[in-house]
Amino acid sequence: MAVDRDHVLRSAAALLTRKSTATMDEVAKAAGISRATLHRQFAGRDALVRALEALGIAECEAALAAARTDEGPATDAVRRLVAEIEPHAGLLAFLYSENQLFEGEEQNEGWARIDESVAALFRRGQSSGEFRIDLTPAWLTEALYGLLASAAWAVAEGRVAPKDFTHMIVELLLGGVRRPEEPAARKES
Repeated sequence: MAVDRDHVLRSAAALLTRKSTATMDEVAKAAGISRATLHRQFAGRDALVRALEALGIAECEAALAAARTDEGPATDAVRRLVAEIEPHAGLLAFLYSENQLFEGEEQNEGWARIDESVAALFRRGQSSGEFRIDLTPAWLTEALYGLLASAAWAVAEGRVAPKDFTHMIVELLLGGVRRPEEPAARKES
């Protein structure tokens, strides 16, 4: 019987999103396969996490493409991006907490591509006058990632309604990133 690798990865992602310390036995059970079968697919937890990383990168790149981040006002593009990432936020929150993915020279080039695409969106918003220019695009990118992970955890733990995910992130991020309106000239009395 052939093992559906995508099913195994998505089952592992769903479990690890809820329980990041799950054992390989628990991952196998969640996927409906034996531990031996799981081990044939992934030599250990690190290999599984690396495969989940590849899935997360693919899903982020697909979300970026679907969000059309180079079209229309940058604020609208941010809203579309968060909405497109929402279905994958749990996996991304898990990956966000896996430090080994972001240390040293082993960092996957996919994350660098994603970082550059998101930073380009913020630079575009700064150039158009929509976003503040005193916050770097790199910082705004990291802030977005932090908000995505935090919201995913809050939803997973039942502290926040899933329907509020996109609204909460977008309003908090854009509320802080928008360029303030120029104060109206005061009327002299």
